[in-house]
Amino acid sequence: MRIGLFLVTNLAVMFVLSIVLSLFGFGGTGNHLGLIIFASIFGFGGAFISLTMSKSMAIRSVNARIIEKPQNDMEKWLVDQVAKQAEATNIAKPQFAIFVSQVPNAFATGSSRDNSLVAVSTGLLHAMDRDEVEAVLAHEVSHVANGDMVTLTLLQGVMNTFVMVFAHVLASIIDKGRGRGVGYFIGYFIAQSVLGFLASFVLMWFSRFREYRADSGGAALAGRDKMIKALKKLESLGLAESLPKEVEAFAISGGINELLSTHPPLSKRIEALKRQ
Repeated sequence: MRIGLFLVTNLAVMFVLSIVLSLFGFGGTGNHLGLIIFASIFGFGGAFISLTMSKSMAIRSVNARIIEKPQNDMEKWLVDQVAKQAEATNIAKPQFAIFVSQVPNAFATGSSRDNSLVAVSTGLLHAMDRDEVEAVLAHEVSHVANGDMVTLTLLQGVMNTFVMVFAHVLASIIDKGRGRGVGYFIGYFIAQSVLGFLASFVLMWFSRFREYRADSGGAALAGRDKMIKALKKLESLGLAESLPKEVEAFAISGGINELLSTHPPLSKRIEALKRQ
């Protein structure tokens, strides 16, 4: 179904862009159709290549240790919790990993609901009790169960395609139709930078919306009180870590600049859970 969603989304983007360019009289059908196909292939292709490699890149970026054979009671409990939550959400059991970091954090990644990874930091295990850790794991498993990795990748592909097409349009206008001279390439670089920055606001908004859903899913799996308790613990610690780009979008907590952050403020997430 997700492959079908990818194909339908890709075709819809191409159709909409074709209409928009035609309405603005930008070249003939043949001129802009090739551009749209090129942009969509690179826009979606790059996003999905990153998705396919996301798990291996995440493991390398934080030097995570995959727990295949638990070495102590805590590791066994963690692996069992992830397996139990995965079964409750009808997904394949994610791989589980621990990475060394003094800052409490956790993340989920992977190319699909049935090929995923959940990881927690040593700092989180030291700072939180088992109820709080259970809630954090439930939050991350909910990201996987909701298909957030694929959905965010689709949105990234749409944004990439629009940015590439309209950067070309604006650069051609700046170059005044003289072909691809110096003016075109300078205009394309500037337009792509500006449009890419604006597109990031859309991606960050969706990422924040998705965090509320993962909190709600975590509350359903572990209990609302445990989920609120875990978020309050993170809030009380007042710590934020910039994880590698490969994993920051699916961490339990993010930056403090709300508008450009992948995560809403912890206080807002707590209030949203209390209203449930």
